[in-house]
Amino acid sequence: MRVYLDNNSTTMVDPHVYEAMEPYFVQRYGNPNSLHCFASETHQALKAAMQKIYAGIGANNEDSVVITSCATESNNWALKSIYFQYILTGQKNHIIISEVEHPSIIATARFLESLGCKVTYLPVNNEGIVEAHTLKDFLTDKTALVSMMWVNNETGAIFPVEEMAQMCNERGILFHTDATQAIGKLPVNVKETKIDYLTLSAHKFHGPKGVGALYMKKGKELMPLLHGGDHMGGLRSGTLNVAGIVGMGKAIEQAVDALDFELHEVKALRDRFEDALLEIPDTFVVTPRERRSPNTILISFRGIEGESMLWDLNKDGIAASTGSACASEDLESNPVMEAIGAEADLAHTAIRFSLSRFTTNEEIDFVIERVKEAVKRLRAISSSYAYAPKNHKDELH
Repeated sequence: MRVYLDNNSTTMVDPHVYEAMEPYFVQRYGNPNSLHCFASETHQALKAAMQKIYAGIGANNEDSVVITSCATESNNWALKSIYFQYILTGQKNHIIISEVEHPSIIATARFLESLGCKVTYLPVNNEGIVEAHTLKDFLTDKTALVSMMWVNNETGAIFPVEEMAQMCNERGILFHTDATQAIGKLPVNVKETKIDYLTLSAHKFHGPKGVGALYMKKGKELMPLLHGGDHMGGLRSGTLNVAGIVGMGKAIEQAVDALDFELHEVKALRDRFEDALLEIPDTFVVTPRERRSPNTILISFRGIEGESMLWDLNKDGIAASTGSACASEDLESNPVMEAIGAEADLAHTAIRFSLSRFTTNEEIDFVIERVKEAVKRLRAISSSYAYAPKNHKDELH
């Protein structure tokens, strides 16, 4: 049996999404910006897909949802355009993010620091969450933007973005959220929030890779990151990926329709899986279930290097992760574990299991048995586990 439990990294394309995309590779391939009949076929499909994307996040027609290549591009665009529009011009000088943001936010913030921007990295509590009151203490009249993820990609921790956005709005500060891990897992409706910018990526909710979007509230449009054309209302240049956009539209439509299943059935399966893993002595889970997305577990097995566990699981055909796929070649300790103050040996033992609506009970039963076997084998040869303190769950905090 092969079992895929790395859905926070990427998801399989839903067969219905693939079916919707297929005609736009060979049969209907016209550039939607051209003026012939081939273009009109793709233009209509593009318009219908965009309506689905707007509906999927609750955006108004007057708002802008601009297609990008991925969430990384969208995140770079949001931060860099704020720098050019507000910081380089001298109006503001400060950006706030959390210390556990996705690498595309962290790396961009560090780049902007090198250009003279002041960046505050908000700490998380021992549950891996930035508390809203923490943000209030760092807002100033010079703060141009607060960028805070909606759901952490490693722990599944849900951040209080709506409360933070309201706080920023009251101070006249722009607010961006990386909602890449929230779409299809939590209700997301920008119409009901004070969020100015929102990032998403299709391949996180069973759409294709290579297509994402950046939402901009009406009147808050950002300067283009890419120049050289009038696509997407002049906000982003480049010939549109029609098949990808059609796929993202279908995928977000299905993700919203399946949200109740995700919040109940997937969560119940995740909880059963987690209960079984916690029966193993000296295991620790970050972030309480009620404050986590319904599909994610970040768990540490004391005395076992995360990479060693992945090796054992991979031999059995099980896909999991030690954290963000964008940092998978970096075998340093898990940054979220470090951020919550976990001791050094635990920070190297974290494994992320992330389920999807396609995960089955039979698959989870198989993984439970294989994890228990791997823990037994690896702890038997672990030099650190023999001397580690046992059953001290509070040591994570």
